[in-house]
Amino acid sequence: MTKTTIALVTGGSRGLGRDMVLNLAKNGNNIIFTYRDNKTESDKVVEEVVALGRKASAYALDMQDIKAFDSFVQQVTQHLQKHEHSPNIDYLVNNAGAGVYGSVTETTETQFDLMMNVHLKGVYFLTQKLIPFINDGGAIVNISSGLTRVSFPKVSAYASMKGAIETYTRCLAKELGPRNIRANVVAPGAIATDFGGGSNKNNEEKRKAIAGITALGRVGEPEDIGATVAFICSPGANWLNGQRIELSGGMMI
Repeated sequence: MTKTTIALVTGGSRGLGRDMVLNLAKNGNNIIFTYRDNKTESDKVVEEVVALGRKASAYALDMQDIKAFDSFVQQVTQHLQKHEHSPNIDYLVNNAGAGVYGSVTETTETQFDLMMNVHLKGVYFLTQKLIPFINDGGAIVNISSGLTRVSFPKVSAYASMKGAIETYTRCLAKELGPRNIRANVVAPGAIATDFGGGSNKNNEEKRKAIAGITALGRVGEPEDIGATVAFICSPGANWLNGQRIELSGGMMI
């Protein structure tokens, strides 16, 4: 009998996270995902996963609220023990994020702390609390950004945290190697979502500029990302470890 695998995705109710959830479900995983405050959208994603023949549960979680992580992990593991007969997961995708734009001279300490807590501190400590519940042979995928390779104005705080996540991921790969748990980075380029105000989706001038510096000649879509994440969370990627995979359509190459 084939064992059912479990994937946990943070920020799975919309945008890139939603597409990751759906592709992971198509690959045969049951799903746990988090959302910040939009229960209506998260319920829709649960329904979509169920329509694919897989199980799904959604939990509200603010990645800034580090003190809430113990309660979240307890809820998830108790749910899994009851419904899957094990508290463990196989795959963790740290995707939840927020965007703040501001020049180096304008960025406030509050904005900086938001970027650090959501994209670095939150990821670090949520992963720490979940590592005991990741099955040996599992995988972690941390979502970074094309902005760690190329530089633009007004993204210094965000890009700095993503750079740190890439270093952290290589450390994870080294430390978790004895358990055969892989850790990799997926770094999306410019994607047409609501992230950071939605300018990649709604600002035609910006979209034209992005298309002009991208080898494939267009702005990315959420559907360009999820299948790769799902592949990394599969036996077919069992020798892929400690790597950064950029999904940008060839931006600025």
